[in-house]
Amino acid sequence: MNAATDFDDLLVRLSLEEKVRILTGQDFWSTHPLPSIGLRSMVLSDGPSGVRGALWDERDPSLNLPSATALSSSWDLDVAHRYGVVSAQEARRKNVDVVLGPTINLHRSPLGGRHFEAFSEDPVLTAELAAAYVAGVQELGVGATPKHYVANDFETDRFTANVVVGERTLREVYLLAFEKAVTESKAWLVMSAYNSINGATASENDLLETPLNTDWGFDGVVVSDWTAVRSVESAKYSQDLAMPGPIGAWGDALVEAVRAGEVKEEAIDRKVRRILALAARVGALEGYEKPPTQPVDGIAFARTAAAEGTVLLRNENELPWQASALQRVAVIGHNARDARTQGGGSATVVPKSVVSPLDGLRAALPNADITYSLGAVVQQGVAELPLSTMTNPESGEPGARVRFLAADGTELFAEDRFASALVYLGTTAPTGETAVLEFRTTWTPAESGAIQLGFASVGRGRIFANGDLLREDVAVPVGTDLGAALLSPPSIAAPLTVTAGQPIDVRIELEPPKAEGGLGGVVGLTVGVEPADNDPQTLIDEAVAAARAADVAVVVVGTNSKVESEGYDRTSLALPGRQDELVRAVAAANPRTVVVVNAGSPVLLPWRDDVQAVLATYFGGQEYGNALADVLLGQTEPGGRLPTTWPREEADVPVIDVTPKDGVVRYDEGVHIGYRAWLKAGTEPAYEFGHGLGYTTWELSDLRANDPSSVALTVRNTGERAGKHVVQVYAERPESAIDRPARWLAGFAVVRLEAGQAREITVNLHEHTFEHWDGGWTTEPGAFTIRAGSSVSDLPLSTELQVR
Repeated sequence: MNAATDFDDLLVRLSLEEKVRILTGQDFWSTHPLPSIGLRSMVLSDGPSGVRGALWDERDPSLNLPSATALSSSWDLDVAHRYGVVSAQEARRKNVDVVLGPTINLHRSPLGGRHFEAFSEDPVLTAELAAAYVAGVQELGVGATPKHYVANDFETDRFTANVVVGERTLREVYLLAFEKAVTESKAWLVMSAYNSINGATASENDLLETPLNTDWGFDGVVVSDWTAVRSVESAKYSQDLAMPGPIGAWGDALVEAVRAGEVKEEAIDRKVRRILALAARVGALEGYEKPPTQPVDGIAFARTAAAEGTVLLRNENELPWQASALQRVAVIGHNARDARTQGGGSATVVPKSVVSPLDGLRAALPNADITYSLGAVVQQGVAELPLSTMTNPESGEPGARVRFLAADGTELFAEDRFASALVYLGTTAPTGETAVLEFRTTWTPAESGAIQLGFASVGRGRIFANGDLLREDVAVPVGTDLGAALLSPPSIAAPLTVTAGQPIDVRIELEPPKAEGGLGGVVGLTVGVEPADNDPQTLIDEAVAAARAADVAVVVVGTNSKVESEGYDRTSLALPGRQDELVRAVAAANPRTVVVVNAGSPVLLPWRDDVQAVLATYFGGQEYGNALADVLLGQTEPGGRLPTTWPREEADVPVIDVTPKDGVVRYDEGVHIGYRAWLKAGTEPAYEFGHGLGYTTWELSDLRANDPSSVALTVRNTGERAGKHVVQVYAERPESAIDRPARWLAGFAVVRLEAGQAREITVNLHEHTFEHWDGGWTTEPGAFTIRAGSSVSDLPLSTELQVR
């Protein structure tokens, strides 16, 4: 289906006003219908790691898949494809036509706020996984949207910052990450970013035409990031759909611009054709149907994907454990009980249930004595109230009553909710007309003591307990980023002494700020309790005592929603709170300590050599705890390899700055990002790109280059159990007239073999492996060295290839 030539018969039936209308959304998540030509509205939804749907609501839960960093750590195109299929299945279930993912911006710096939502620091690994993901989504008639095009690798001043980057770097690194999803998987959409690239904002940038349309043959829809279209000027470029609506920068102003000759109607027609082509592809146009759905067990896949993305960073003959040999297990850490299964921001979904590491180990070891210790507080701000402790004062059922009140106290809208974390975004609730949002529940504390009861939001709020006003204050957001203000807002709390089992009438009254701009009327409110004011040393001492009395200790460390989220970048790679002290103390008390890292991005692990094993599990999705138990007990292989370098010290990171200076971010490192920059600097990281251990051993041999498109080698499982290996192939050109990386990824392959089994495999090399950009793809003739092995620095095999 070619958008450039089809649908002329429909186009001639449309007035200019109708054409322009369908170029802007009709609301926050959907496009305008045109019944006269058989066009229904299309629904778009956030969904890099699960599909939320049009509502952000616990009453319509979504499958919570592992984060993109977990997916990319699998290095497995089949897993990425299945991830896409499962996402599309969720989209179909929720009547969603377009999934706004995958996020394939590069891990230029580990401080990037959405690092967890993107794939890798390497453009080839990113490109291959993205193409597989996109193909999986579109297989079921759902549009995939690679984003954010392009060089959108930071959050600080993301709406206004200008990225200055050379053409060669753009082509070989940042655009390369997008290319294959378009040229091979034929993505139906691409999302333009907020930032500017070399002085022109992404929605008004020639990069939308070249290379996207001209070189790559893209015939899909360029949809804006939400509110990224800011003027009629952008209609002159290859920007097709402006979201959200109904108010945007186009509308009547664009109609007038066309009539005045400022924007050609042919440009409008091209955009309309592409939107009609998208509608046909997703079954939103009369005469076109979606393909049949596929039976997919999403929960089982979530468990599999979490294990496939788990990276065994260190293992001193400790793992896997035999379940029958474990009598007493000490589980320690805030994240062991309150795990992070996803990062913050627009990628967030609301799962029906979550299996924590503590839950997973208790289920997998029913005969063991499993103790739990908090160890160190990780949470910042209020944590939502468990549904089991909440009673709706109106219905008497579990949950809360939420009312929207006018300035005179008139009730505009009311509903029963089953969570105390609420987001009103793209909803029918009258948020724009509301003077006061009231939340009421009867909360029954599970423990006695002094607590901090409060809320997280933006605006003036009042906290009541049993009718008494405890505090009135204004929660002011940090910065101007709406994503951060909505999804990681400041907390306001007040002290309260509670008794276990004694109900308390909790009422929060919030005066939301006035609706402004394209995202006006969006309201978020979380009601809950701030971390208890425990003595930090007492918590560590309790954990140490539990570890000392146990056969093994599992310490789950990690980040929180204030550390990794859309809307702001990280300020440090250190684990929050006193988690480093906790690990050191537990390791000293129990020589069989295993640490599980529940963070979406690299963190510093200063104690890594003091523990027996370290697992990077990222944000593991709703089946996180079950997958972790599977790996710890050897029921499945830790299938991951690092898609990004993990540093020893923050000061060692060669490319780290994400803060614009005078509104500009300069990508002065050129093609040397990620492991390429580490190799150039000659600094040794904690764990290199591609690193990851398994539960068996491997031998590689007989490397030979077939031609510039592939190499062959023999892989043997020399261990005593079946396993997975990721064979990695890199290229080098030490003597070159071009400023090249010391080494760059050329191809990779996943191999699964039984104990003692050997297989000859072929590894396809990326089409641009031996090329560089010089106004076009160019080859420097001569000899290239090809290396194969298990990580960027473990490459025992090499051969030479002459390239002409």
